[in-house]
Amino acid sequence: MATAAATERPLVLIVDDDDAVRGALQELILSVGLDVAGFASANELLKAELPDRSGCLVLDVRMPGSSGLDLQQHLASTGRAKPVIFLTGHGDIPMSVQAMKAGAVDFLTKPFRDQTLLDAITAGIERDISQRAEARTVRMHVDHYGTLTPRERQVLAAVAVGRLNKQIAFDLGISEVTVKLHRSSVMKKMQAGSVAELIRAWEALPAGLRENRT
Repeated sequence: MATAAATERPLVLIVDDDDAVRGALQELILSVGLDVAGFASANELLKAELPDRSGCLVLDVRMPGSSGLDLQQHLASTGRAKPVIFLTGHGDIPMSVQAMKAGAVDFLTKPFRDQTLLDAITAGIERDISQRAEARTVRMHVDHYGTLTPRERQVLAAVAVGRLNKQIAFDLGISEVTVKLHRSSVMKKMQAGSVAELIRAWEALPAGLRENRT
């Protein structure tokens, strides 16, 4: 059974169909104290049961079957996106641009310096840690938002765009006292200590959720 410390350690995932290259990359990454797992194809990675840990992907662009770019797009479309560093021995400008537009951390042409790859991996891990923290915050706000009544959601939306209590009361056809009660309840349920915090929580919610206030 994995320890808590182990599950918190970043994990670098390598996908390269060249056994020698994959092995050399794994040795390099292990040498700086990072955990690493290697796969010979995109399909092999997708079939693996991977732990939920921060980290990044090191992908060969050109592989039999699904390419590294295909894998990047598939992971993004299924909500499993990770920061990606692409490796290629046949790099070209259009491919590099496509990779970077899709959110790649870097695009390295073989041969590359070990330190260049390690620096890119460090940047990828830092990006993933930040994205995972942001995702946890969003999930927390979504959970809190789920406890609001339809009326409280209307009040929250109005407060978020700067409407005053009397304006909200007029808009919703309720008394200003009732608005204040709803507003107080919203602050507690959203665990916001100030209006500024409440607005930040509202803006962090997925757009679809903000548009549907029922």
